[in-house]
Amino acid sequence: MKNFPIPIVAAADLLGPGTQAEDEPMAYMAMPKDMHTYRPPVLPEPEVLQDLDQARVALQAVIDGLRKATTEGIYGQIPLGRLLQKDVDLLNQILGEGETSAIVQDPERQLEVRVQEAIFAGVWRLMTYRHGVLLEDAIEVAPIPTLFAETAQQDLWEKRPVWQGPLPPNVQNAPLLIEEVVGYAQTWRQGQVPQVVNLTLLPVTPEDIGFLDHHLGTGRVLMLSRGYGNCRISNTRLPNCWRVVYYNAMDKVILNTVEVVDMPEVAMAAQEDLQDSYDRLCEVLAWLEPT
Repeated sequence: MKNFPIPIVAAADLLGPGTQAEDEPMAYMAMPKDMHTYRPPVLPEPEVLQDLDQARVALQAVIDGLRKATTEGIYGQIPLGRLLQKDVDLLNQILGEGETSAIVQDPERQLEVRVQEAIFAGVWRLMTYRHGVLLEDAIEVAPIPTLFAETAQQDLWEKRPVWQGPLPPNVQNAPLLIEEVVGYAQTWRQGQVPQVVNLTLLPVTPEDIGFLDHHLGTGRVLMLSRGYGNCRISNTRLPNCWRVVYYNAMDKVILNTVEVVDMPEVAMAAQEDLQDSYDRLCEVLAWLEPT
C-alpha cells in the first residue's frame, strides 16, 4: 500500500489554539454618521416682538406660499429688500440653516447668488451679491429654486466639443461612458425615470473621471446637501445632466454618479416636506402673534 500523500492529523490538532493562521482584519470604508434633523428655532419671548411687524408679515407670506405649494402646486418668491434690519435678524433666527446650500455665479454680470435652505424644507433664502455687497434678498417656496434649472439651461453647449487625436495616458473607458451619457441626455424626456451611470461600480481610472468631467462640462450651479453625509451636486453642460457625488464623514467618495434627469431628487424637497414645513411654521407664527 502506498503512503497517503497528505499527512493525517487529529482534529484536535487542527483546531487547537494557535493552529490557525489569523486573517488580516477587513478594512471597511467609513460611512456617514451625522444626519441633519429638524430642530425647532429658538424663539424670543412674544413681548420682545411688538415692533417686528414686518417679520411677521414676511412669515405669513411664507406660510401662504407653503399652503399654495401643497394644495395648488403653485410656487413663488417673497422679496425682503425693504425689511428693517431688526426684522431681518428675526427672520434669520427663525429660518435658520437647513441641510442644503448652493452657489450660482454669473461672471458676466459679476453676480453671485448664495442659496440656503431653511430648517423648514422647501423654504429657500436667495441672496444676490456683487463684490460682496448684498443687492437682493428673497425667500422662495418651492421643491427647488427655479434659478437652478434656469441656469443649467443657460449653460448648455451650443456644440459639444469632440476629442481628436490620441487619448491622454491612463484614459481607458471614459470615451465610451461619454457617448453613453450623451445618448441618455439626447433622448431623456420629462416624466421618464432618471438615467444613472454609477461610476463607482465601473473600471475607471482617475484620468477617466477627469476626462469625462472635461467632456461633460461644468456649469455654474454648485449644491451641497448634508442630509446624511455630504452630497455635492453640479450641472454639466449637457441637457438634464448632473454630476452627483456622495462623501462620507471623512470626505472620501462613496458614490460617484452621473444623473440624467431634470433635477436630482436628493436636492429637492418632497410634497410631504412642504406640508410638514407649513405645519411647523404655523406653530411658530402662532407663538409670535401678540396675545
